[in-house]
Amino acid sequence: MEQLGFAGMPTRLFSCTPSKLAAFAECPRRYRMTYIDRPSPPKGAPWAHNALGATVHNVLRSWWSLPRQRRTPEASRALLNEAWISDGYRDAEQQAAAKELAVGWLESYLATIDPDAEPFGLERTVAMRTDTLAVSGRIDRLDDRNGEPVVVDYKTGRSALSEEDAAGSQALALYALAASRTLRRPCQRVELHHLSAGEVYTHVHTPERLQRHLRRAEQTAADAVEAETRFKSGGASADEAFPPAPGPRCSWCDFRRHCPEGQAAGPPKEPWAAIPVQR
Repeated sequence: MEQLGFAGMPTRLFSCTPSKLAAFAECPRRYRMTYIDRPSPPKGAPWAHNALGATVHNVLRSWWSLPRQRRTPEASRALLNEAWISDGYRDAEQQAAAKELAVGWLESYLATIDPDAEPFGLERTVAMRTDTLAVSGRIDRLDDRNGEPVVVDYKTGRSALSEEDAAGSQALALYALAASRTLRRPCQRVELHHLSAGEVYTHVHTPERLQRHLRRAEQTAADAVEAETRFKSGGASADEAFPPAPGPRCSWCDFRRHCPEGQAAGPPKEPWAAIPVQR
């Protein structure tokens, strides 16, 4: 069991990713089913929007691996065909429409990218430790802007984003802190590159704001450890230690069929429901 230290005892760090912390903050029951229960309960059908997002991420990684002269917006079509993930789509017609949509996103986005601006890393793993946390994560792209690292996160969803999303993202803040530790140089700029909207949302953190994000992450970790300790010691049932947090997300939850409260929160979504093209 992972636990935080007590007075007079050595500290065992809580190992986590930003996704793990977010899972507990959003719904302790989903956190339990994902990270505590062994075996984890079976998930529902794969989501087409996750497959589309993963495909686009893979294309953007592969694009930078091409020889310099081949890094053109048009190269994305062949890369997309090679990287295509077909999970979750309603039928071949929807897949074909989604492919054309994704090619449009990629070509428009890559037309704005300097192919000579080699990044520090693609899907770069960064890590950091505090007195209580061992945080690691993989950054979609870590840019080199005149020697300054910039955290770039790709988004392909339909939901509207804003500069506030970049500023308020705990994951991006933790990536920036971890990148600073990994590269041994300050990293304060984070960017959400929303391909489906054709927009880039930027925030430059102050050291104080980054520390506020870190303190919130440490508090979430402490709450997760306390819940696990109570559950495994027999001091609380699973539902007492890890209560559900029903809401709109429940319609999209992988563990919906194992959660009566989630089922009552709203109707289920079809695996392809979030794909922008429904024809």
